[in-house]
This record gives sequence, C-alpha cells and structure tokens, in this order.
Amino acid sequence: MTHHRGPSRRQALLGAGAIALASSPVSAQAFPTKQITFVVPFVAGSGTDTMARLMGERLSATFGQQVLVDNKAGANGSIAATAVARAVPDGHTLMFTTNTSHAANPSLLKTMAYDPVKDFEPVALLGLAPFVLVVNPNLPVKTFAELIAKAKAEPGKMSYGAGTSTAHVCGESMKRLAGIDVLRVPYRSAPPALNDVIAGQIDMTFIDIGTGLPHIRAGKLRTLVATDAQRSPHLPDVPTFRELGVEFDLVAWYAIYAPAKTPADVVGKLNTTVNEIMASAEIKQRLDQFSVIVRTGTPAYLAEWTKSEIDKWARLSKAAGIEPEG
Repeated sequence: MTHHRGPSRRQALLGAGAIALASSPVSAQAFPTKQITFVVPFVAGSGTDTMARLMGERLSATFGQQVLVDNKAGANGSIAATAVARAVPDGHTLMFTTNTSHAANPSLLKTMAYDPVKDFEPVALLGLAPFVLVVNPNLPVKTFAELIAKAKAEPGKMSYGAGTSTAHVCGESMKRLAGIDVLRVPYRSAPPALNDVIAGQIDMTFIDIGTGLPHIRAGKLRTLVATDAQRSPHLPDVPTFRELGVEFDLVAWYAIYAPAKTPADVVGKLNTTVNEIMASAEIKQRLDQFSVIVRTGTPAYLAEWTKSEIDKWARLSKAAGIEPEG
C-alpha cells in the first residue's frame, strides 16, 4: 500500500516560484518579453541615431526581440525625455541619449517637464564623442586665427548653427573667450545644421567627428579646431582649443536611461548585456571608425557621472553667458 504524501518539495518550490513571478511586474530572467524601443531625441542621421541603431542591432541579436528606434526630435531633447519618463517602467522603453537631455538642459531651459535624475534609472554609459568646428570650404579662412580675425572685422555678420547643446555651449564659449560677435542659428538636430554649412547658408557649426568625418574627407567641410583636450587620431592635423591658447575643452557623451522605478534586476541585465556588446572587438572597431571613445561602467557609475556632468554644464553655460530659454 502506498501512502500519498502530497506534492513533492520540488513541486511546492516551483509553485512558490510561479506565484512570485506572477506578482512581480517583470522578471529579469524573462526580460525582454516583447519589442524594446530606444527613444532617441534627435533625427535620423545624427550621431545619437547612428549609435542607437548599432546598439539596437546587437541587442536584438542577443535578446531575440526586435529593438525599434523611435526618433522624437525637438525642444532640446525634452520631448523624448518626457515620453520616456512617463513610459511603463519595465525596461521595454529606454532613452538612448546624450548630455543634451541629461546634463545640459537644466542650464539651457527655463522650464523642464522632466527631471534628468529623479525621473530615470541610469542603465549604462557608452562612450564619449569629441566635437570639431567645421566651416564651409568657400569661407576664406584656413585657420582658427583667421576665422577670429574675419569675425572681428565683420561683427554680427557671421553665423554658426547649434543643433545640439554641445554646439550651443561650444559656440557661446568660443564667442566669449575669443571676444567675437557671431550669430547663433538654432536647429532641432545636428544634421540640418551641418547641411546648411555645406550649402553655404550658415558659416560654421560644431559637429561630432563621427558625423562630420565623411563630409570632411570629401572636402565639403574644412575643420579648424577640436573641442577635446587631445587631438583626434582621425584628424591629427587639427589643433585643440587649448593648443591655440583658448582655455576650453568639452566632449559629448552617449548613455542609456530607463524610466524611474524600472526593476533593479532588469536594469542590471540591460547594463551587463550592453557592456558585453561594447566590449566586443567588432563594436570597438565600428565605434573607432565613428570616433567614439568607449567609456562604460555600472548603473551607479552613470548615476554619479550624470550628477557631475549637470554641474559641469551649469559652470560652462554660466561662464559662456548663456541665459536659459523658454
């Protein structure tokens, strides 16, 4: 005669696990359960968009779920940031962004519908993007000194395009430090500003090297100065501001954020996966071609980085005399 001893210990544990799973909104083991969306604050063709699509391809291959890039340009990245801040915090909607939305905006905008620290969970820092000042090749200047001389001879006549916070802060810092009067022309994103320099509609812009390099190599743009503290290996003949006696350096950066209250284990899984992708030889080579300096770390590292960068952009904006805009 056999005694019925009830469910086995293993079955009981499995049952308890199923209950725990059902009560948590999303488990890291199961994540992702559907398509992931990268909300990008700039138009297609921008450096951020290019980076997001590269990462999206690899993330999709790793997770076996499609990664969609959703470009929500405008309002200095605020439209995209606000959308992600209000999204369901389950890791399936992420912000693939830059210093514009998460470091510069508190200094550049009078009012913001989101808080770059409180409304987000930092996921992963990805890399740094040095910028260069480019001019239309028909502009009769071959060096930064010649550009300054021309600007001083024609105050208020020359113009620069600002399609990102980096271009805006670099442009206003240049004006203040070099003592020149150049008109700022705002753009929703970097590519249209770059196109207008190539077309001769405006005289110059600051652009990330990765986006500008194909046009520079094709002779459609002339490069006068680099914004990083070191020269770029891709443009070794282009001097830095500091080499030219201008005490200024600034680089942009790329990072991924999730909405606040996204479960820590989901954030952790995303961070680990993204860091593994960034460490692969193939991605490092692709990013080197795109002039991005890989810089990764934990979510906590990005949290500290974000806070210190907000302070840094506030200092630079104040020094450049930038008044927040509505």
